[in-house]
Amino acid sequence: MRAYFELATAEFRRYATYRLAILAGIVTQSIFGLLRAGVLMAAIVGAGGSLAGYDQRSAATYVWLGQSLLGVIPMFGWQELAQRVRTGDIAVDLARPVDLQLAWWAGDLGRAAVGLMTRSWPIMLLGALIMPLALPASWWALPLGVISLLLGLTVNFLCRYGMNLISLWTLDIRGSMIFYMLVMNLLSGFYVPVHIFPGWLRALAQASPFPAMFQSPIDVLSGRVSGVMAGQVIGVQMVWVLVLVVVTRLVWWRGSRRLVVQGG
Repeated sequence: MRAYFELATAEFRRYATYRLAILAGIVTQSIFGLLRAGVLMAAIVGAGGSLAGYDQRSAATYVWLGQSLLGVIPMFGWQELAQRVRTGDIAVDLARPVDLQLAWWAGDLGRAAVGLMTRSWPIMLLGALIMPLALPASWWALPLGVISLLLGLTVNFLCRYGMNLISLWTLDIRGSMIFYMLVMNLLSGFYVPVHIFPGWLRALAQASPFPAMFQSPIDVLSGRVSGVMAGQVIGVQMVWVLVLVVVTRLVWWRGSRRLVVQGG
């Protein structure tokens, strides 16, 4: 376990050195938060003041929680593992006395910790200063939300990790990654809450792991779901973690049998 802790610590230090990138991320995500909040609130006003259970306060909470979590749960492309397969550096990873998947997951936790400590709270604070937010009715929303956030991050990592494993069959995964991001960003609730989708699209989203990585942590942290319902949401996230661990393990086992590094 010490090796994985050291990997997480090293990744924390790596991302913590990019102070200008952190500042740029705060500014960019805050600007997009204002834009997203304006669009969603206009839709709510047009719907008569409420839309799928969202009023202006809860909609603002959804937007600013989502923007603050982007530093923790990346909703954009990640191809670092695929690049290591393409360059042959994956051979170095395989020679290390650690599990490849756990090693990358530990590193992702280190990166997420930097985002949580440096980007999430300033964005959330700014959102609270600009717009009135809806506070959760129970203090249980925070501890349950932390669990849901960790599970959402894990689901997100496993999906990104699985997409990178495509590089074991083809060296260029850009097309697959672009398609994945389009589908994932839509079905995860990143653009708009999954709850306001039409019935058929909401059913499609709920049959995928994507809401478990983004919509679910927001629902639990904001108090939209609480008590037994929060437990059910976290349970669904746990199921997706188990499913994705098994799937990615099987894909890695199958792909590694045909992996060729520098002709060897």
